[in-house]
Amino acid sequence: MKRLIRTAVVVLSAAFTLSACGGGDPLTSASPAPADSGSASAPGGKVVVGSANFPENVLLAEIYAQALEAKGVQVEKKLNIGSREVLYDQVKGGGLTVLPEYVGSLLAYVDKSSTARTKDDVVAALKEKLPAELEILQPAAAEDNNSLTVTKATAEKEGLATIEDLAKVAKGYAVGGPPEFQSRQEQNFKDVYGLEFKEWKKTGAATADAIKDGTVQVGNVFTTDPKIVLNDLVSLKDTKSAFAAENIAPLVNKAGVDDTVRTTLDAVSAKLDTAGLVALMKRVAVDKDDAAVVAKDWLTQNGLV
Repeated sequence: MKRLIRTAVVVLSAAFTLSACGGGDPLTSASPAPADSGSASAPGGKVVVGSANFPENVLLAEIYAQALEAKGVQVEKKLNIGSREVLYDQVKGGGLTVLPEYVGSLLAYVDKSSTARTKDDVVAALKEKLPAELEILQPAAAEDNNSLTVTKATAEKEGLATIEDLAKVAKGYAVGGPPEFQSRQEQNFKDVYGLEFKEWKKTGAATADAIKDGTVQVGNVFTTDPKIVLNDLVSLKDTKSAFAAENIAPLVNKAGVDDTVRTTLDAVSAKLDTAGLVALMKRVAVDKDDAAVVAKDWLTQNGLV
């Protein structure tokens, strides 16, 4: 599973817990919930916008839905449905028309043998591998990706800016992440960056805190996790694309969208970046603001409603 800031946002609550964080793919880390099957086109000509059952995906779906409504599109929202195993088939069958997706993880789902890593390569591979019913629209600059992250103090002390820089100190470091992190990434890190860590620890959703308290010196943290800012952490640049790009993009059922839908969603993607998404997620996950309100504020600020 794959999922990739450094911009200051307001101070975050230490009680923050985000279900999309912890080193797994958000669209497959949550338990599936039942969803209605659907015909190849939305009932009554509506565009049905769906989401997985974690806060970031719900927020993105709200942004998509409200942007479309502002253009006069009839929209039905089906939020908090479940995991990719449920959602993908719903979009393919037409029960959902639009779904916020993460390009690298989507590619891994449809083509487990793919070695594409950069955004352009991943998107090109998706265009080849997606079935005829589906299309991925313009990806945003915003990513919710894996990272190797350290404290700001460690980065400054050891001169760490990129994952490649870790090679000089990794043998003295413990690295933390989800239970499957070592089996999926150990050889990859050796092949791409020559990294060998002293110890691998299963820190799961507590990885950011484990880095802060010194349980591990480096860890696998999602780049949209506000704890990166809260804990004064630094995500090292993945200059050789060890992690596949995870740009956010609408996955659509072709039969259910027209030019208005396409251009509206492309306009959303053109405005959405990672730092902005982190600030939005702080409002949703920490301040407990309603996702629909946060979405409306962002759309208004960006001239999209």
